[in-house]
Amino acid sequence: MTTPVHSQAHDLRRVIGFAGGTALIVGITIGGGIFRKPPTIAGLVPNPLVIMGLWTAFGLISICGALAVAELSSLLPRAGGVYVFLREAYGDAAAFVFGWLYVLVTTPTAVAALATVFAEFLLNLLGRVVDVPTVQIIAIAAIVILTCANVRGARVGAAVSEVTTLVKVTALVAIILGAFLLGHGSLSHITEGGVVHGGGLARAVASVIWTYDGWVAVSMIAGEVVAPERMMKRIIITGMLVIVTLYIGANLAYLYMMPVSIMARQKEAIARTVMTAIAGPAGGVFILLAIMTSVFGALNGNLLAKPRVAYAMARDGLIFSFLGKTHRRWSTPWAALLLQGVVAIIMVLALKDFDTLTTYFVVVEWAALIFAVGAVFVLRRKMATALRPYHTPGYPWVPLFFVFGTVVGVSAIVWGEIQVGNFSPIYGLAIALAGFPVHHLWKRLKRTP
Repeated sequence: MTTPVHSQAHDLRRVIGFAGGTALIVGITIGGGIFRKPPTIAGLVPNPLVIMGLWTAFGLISICGALAVAELSSLLPRAGGVYVFLREAYGDAAAFVFGWLYVLVTTPTAVAALATVFAEFLLNLLGRVVDVPTVQIIAIAAIVILTCANVRGARVGAAVSEVTTLVKVTALVAIILGAFLLGHGSLSHITEGGVVHGGGLARAVASVIWTYDGWVAVSMIAGEVVAPERMMKRIIITGMLVIVTLYIGANLAYLYMMPVSIMARQKEAIARTVMTAIAGPAGGVFILLAIMTSVFGALNGNLLAKPRVAYAMARDGLIFSFLGKTHRRWSTPWAALLLQGVVAIIMVLALKDFDTLTTYFVVVEWAALIFAVGAVFVLRRKMATALRPYHTPGYPWVPLFFVFGTVVGVSAIVWGEIQVGNFSPIYGLAIALAGFPVHHLWKRLKRTP
């Protein structure tokens, strides 16, 4: 039986317009991935046309997922987003498992991955060798510093978010326009390529999905959007088209400036290499500073915002109550922040590199999103008469396309990683399944006087 969730709709003011909503989705989705993942993908898929196909396909899949989640958000405009949908559709056990994953897997892994890529970019800026021990030290230091700052009540306001979004978009536009207007590349690079193997293609999917991850942020704003029945579809489609255009444009710029074989060897240096070729060393340093600002902002944003979800769930009685404690002096969810920081540090040490971290994250996060989007079908039956300010266009085909595409993508990633002896995605899924017996034990403990 599901514990009733009290509506918070009356607490939400509809103040977010088209520009604000679009900026939010673009700002949250674009992080360090587009500046770091293309070389990884080029190494796994040495064919530019196939690479472009991957970016386009998962861009469309992400748009479909966001359109479906927008309906759920307008139906259930409450704090917590995905966990609210899962709870209403599947019950307390599913919501608990999501909270379990959120605290132990997805949020710490995202934080660890962002801290790791920040360390890589910093070492590149300083001209130092990017080795694992040094990257780990810098990543852990960044996590500790920002966790402590947020425990003390550090806040990132809307103005800061808008600035970091502007920096990200400006950096991508500079790369795209600079390459095609000022660069000395060749379009022949885009049509040249080698043989693509199934295992490499499957593993490349994880990198593309990681870069697109973030559109689920739409679940946080639907209850506050002005005229959601008209505005949500416009915000999502416009925001995602901007993201897909920038991502495809950046990849075309990279490939225009260098063959796919050289691109595969760039790793954290690709944006600097391109801008140095266009605008000299100063251009390379500028773009790297812009990227580091973007990644650092995303890292702080994750550390600031995501523990609030665990905090809200604990206050609702869905996960362990100690995560709902606030600091007596600074009024911050210190327990959730510290737990998230500790687990993120463990992830940095255990999974070691950026690509392993993101693969681990993607499999678990997007497996959960399959059920979150699937909640559209469940709640169309369970809450058939409930008011829906926004309906998913193209229902049921749009959510079905997301579910099918994501099942194929996640399955391919797991298969591809197993082929090379990386079982971390399996461990992540095992932790997810372990949440069900833990939930059963937790319920029994709560009943014990």
